[in-house]
Amino acid sequence: MGGKVSISPPATTEPRTTRTAPTVLRGLGSRRLDGYPERGARYWYLGIVVLVTIVLYYQLYIQYAVSTAIIGQYHMTFLYFVYISVAANAVGAFSSLVAGLADRWGRANIVVYGLLAVGLLTTFALPEAPGKVSYLLIYSAIAFVEGMILVATPALIRDFSPQLGRASAMGYWTMGPIIGSLVVTAVTSRTYGGDTTWHDEIRFAGISGLVLFVVALFGLRELAPALRDQIMVSLRDRALIEARAKGIDTNSSSHGQWRQMLRLDVIGSAVAISLYLLLYYAAVGNFVLYFATAFGYSAQRANALLNWYWGANAVALVVAGLVSDRLRVRKPFMLLGGIGSIGFTLWFTLRATAAHTDYYTFALIVAGIGVTSGIAYSPWMASFTETVERHNPAATATGLAIWGWTVRITVALSAAFVPLVVNTVTPLIEHGPAVAQASVQAGPALAVTEAHPKLFAELGAYAPDKVPASLLARAQKEVGTEGLLTVQKAAPQLKILREHGAEVQKASADNPGKWQTWWWVCLGGQVLFLPFVFVMTGRWRPRDARRDLELHEEAVARQVAEMKAGTQEGHTV
Repeated sequence: MGGKVSISPPATTEPRTTRTAPTVLRGLGSRRLDGYPERGARYWYLGIVVLVTIVLYYQLYIQYAVSTAIIGQYHMTFLYFVYISVAANAVGAFSSLVAGLADRWGRANIVVYGLLAVGLLTTFALPEAPGKVSYLLIYSAIAFVEGMILVATPALIRDFSPQLGRASAMGYWTMGPIIGSLVVTAVTSRTYGGDTTWHDEIRFAGISGLVLFVVALFGLRELAPALRDQIMVSLRDRALIEARAKGIDTNSSSHGQWRQMLRLDVIGSAVAISLYLLLYYAAVGNFVLYFATAFGYSAQRANALLNWYWGANAVALVVAGLVSDRLRVRKPFMLLGGIGSIGFTLWFTLRATAAHTDYYTFALIVAGIGVTSGIAYSPWMASFTETVERHNPAATATGLAIWGWTVRITVALSAAFVPLVVNTVTPLIEHGPAVAQASVQAGPALAVTEAHPKLFAELGAYAPDKVPASLLARAQKEVGTEGLLTVQKAAPQLKILREHGAEVQKASADNPGKWQTWWWVCLGGQVLFLPFVFVMTGRWRPRDARRDLELHEEAVARQVAEMKAGTQEGHTV
């Protein structure tokens, strides 16, 4: 699928097909497989990796579902809570680079013991954080481990997925964040409230991670370096790859991996997909906030709208991956999906200031964005790993570390810049509800003060017990005793309106336009993605990809025949 056929000289030894059955001791010690697993075992390992991704994002995203309670308990500002996410993603970015060593350390142990660390921190440490600073530090520690797992899990998906099944496998893996978001919604909507606190919700997520840790501890394996350091186009390559593994020097293939990845098609593509996903990051962290502040949606209605996005995206990721594998091409899907998402995002951006846009129009738009981005993304993930393989299949985790670092840095920067670009959010979140409530409660008093602005401006210059008798007599004459009592009873609400009313009113008026500015930025990121489709490996036409596969299979069959002939000759001698 990379456009050329490259087969190493055949080994002259008999391929080893004996496989050691997994045991408890092997589960706690060596996780390496010396032979490529059968279909059932391979699907089992892939299934564990997908489950790990789902549970991990459940643990990461649960705080957003209970964010108002967390902010209230620790007396955080909205910006402080935002910068928890910024700090966590920045930490996760650099731990992704550390996980590039998975090419030397292996992938499975990073996943297994990373699950244990995240599970313990989420279950016992995060809900018991004594203050907002300790909360930030613990959540950042969770993100540090998550950044390493972010690299190790797609590396395992790549190892257990020949190129002809890579896009569909990556499609299932990419569903992890989406299903994780749905799990958050499903659990909190059924359990949160009453006797269940935000601490309990975070513990539920942590316990799920610890349960999966036990499963992964005894059930997850990985290929030996000599096996994973080769390119496997289809399962028909299995015998040859196992035979060649005996003659591979894994130490020499691990030298210079970072230098080999410093290429335009690796770094440029990683930056391009990170920019392409700016709107996805906003959907995860800001869509509920956007629809609440710009269109007055309740949290429940906004989440229901998001389900159109998640559902459409999940289906498209898998379907696009399956079709891409069947046609043996990636680039047409990336280009088609990219152009399609640009169109739907442009529509979404133009509707940002149209207050009359109805719910189902937005549902159609976000579903369209979900479908088109799914069409682009799972083939892109497959193509990226194949691009890395073209340079050095032994550097898969290194290439994915560059991708993970780029994604996390972009998420951190976007989270930091959203409140700066959309500076209307902070007053609306921090003071909007209080101002709205005060406006209702102080309605009669507000009518009185607005009818006599000069009088109440003069009264406001004095403390209530220091008002001159002449001014008080004048006030009683103009508005009456009942009017003064009405204003006095609403004094706390009127104070809120005086201090924050104008600010909230202006923010409310400017808010849709500010969000529209950020949507233009997201649209620009999608446009920048398109040129980098052309630098990645792979064919454009299925016909050319089929011809490459035929040549590859002929070369494999020839080498297998030569290998068998050499073995028979050795036995005869």
